[in-house]
Amino acid sequence: MADFIPPDGHKQVDGLARSHGGERSASRPPGPPHSGLPHSDPPYSKPGNAGPGPANQAPNATGWRHPPHRSSRQAYAAIDLGTNNCRLLIARPEDENFVVIDAFSRVVRLGEGLAQHGRLSEAAMDRALGALKICSDKLRKRNVHLARSVATEACRRATNGEAFIERVRQETGIALDIISAQEEARLAVLGCHILLEDGIGPALIFDIGGGSTELVLIEPGGPVPRIVDWQSVPWGVVSLSETIGPESGGKDARAARYKAMKDCVAESFAEFAERLDAHRAPDLRLLGTSGTVTTLASVHLALPQYDRKAVDGLIVPSGAMRDISARLSTMSLDERRRLDCIGSERAELVVAGCAILDAILDIWPAPRLGVADRGIREGILRSLISADFEGDAALQRLKTGGNGR
Repeated sequence: MADFIPPDGHKQVDGLARSHGGERSASRPPGPPHSGLPHSDPPYSKPGNAGPGPANQAPNATGWRHPPHRSSRQAYAAIDLGTNNCRLLIARPEDENFVVIDAFSRVVRLGEGLAQHGRLSEAAMDRALGALKICSDKLRKRNVHLARSVATEACRRATNGEAFIERVRQETGIALDIISAQEEARLAVLGCHILLEDGIGPALIFDIGGGSTELVLIEPGGPVPRIVDWQSVPWGVVSLSETIGPESGGKDARAARYKAMKDCVAESFAEFAERLDAHRAPDLRLLGTSGTVTTLASVHLALPQYDRKAVDGLIVPSGAMRDISARLSTMSLDERRRLDCIGSERAELVVAGCAILDAILDIWPAPRLGVADRGIREGILRSLISADFEGDAALQRLKTGGNGR
């Protein structure tokens, strides 16, 4: 049965006290982060209110350029093959929202070793192919009407990226599109901007990936926010970890490694940071979509295991996220592995994510951080569904002589 989650409000957190104001959700058994099990996705719209920003742009606040005004039984799918993860989302449109009917996510570490060798390794490609074959099976079983599959930084950078894309097509039937960093940033914003706090003036949305980080300055308003400026840097949790090198030694050595990571990222951010100075507002707003921010939010909430409904849409004090980052940066690998919501898969990479987040908070010191467990896949789905309905509407106008009746 498909899970449908109606709109809800933000979850504001200060310390461990959180308010799920207006939240309603379909229940699902809790599971580990990115377990690969189908799960219910949280709401895909935000209730209207009197404040500024996209929330008061009803009924088109969810990103449809021309929102569907009827239910559709057709299934749409989005695949995002990143440097660290392979993710699939399959959904059907439902009024101004969409109903998630299947989802899949697996850590594949496609970019493992890329920083040293400039190529995708055979082992990494085999892992990714295994995950994509599962995705291909799900597309067939769900009788998907329209799909878009994208690959990001690892395939952009690898000398054998195009050859791998062709191998994927031959072995799975999935035609991956290696998208630009700019398109990656656009899709991430489209997928998560509705979770941004209401306010006046520009806001910053960021996506910490496996191989790159995108920073996007937006001006909210209308169904889709206007992108004012953006930057992509080649530092994600995998690429930064491999470039700085593995951790060794005691706390002092780990602290020095963390500083080297943060300095490396800060240098890449420097030019963009100067441009941001002209756009600062009294109340800075910040929204992050990545495994880093969802993991740190889970640690902040002291969750016994990852719970997407508790994390997606959460708003936490930035200082609390900095404190967690500082604590994790000096822990040993084994200590991080024993922490709830981190585990063995994220323990090696989470410190790099903390360093990137820390550098972002330096250049955009918002007092609060919005957390989104949604992004590129949701952006793809919104684009697909909107374009498909626009095409249907245009065809209908042709059939009726352009009078729309």
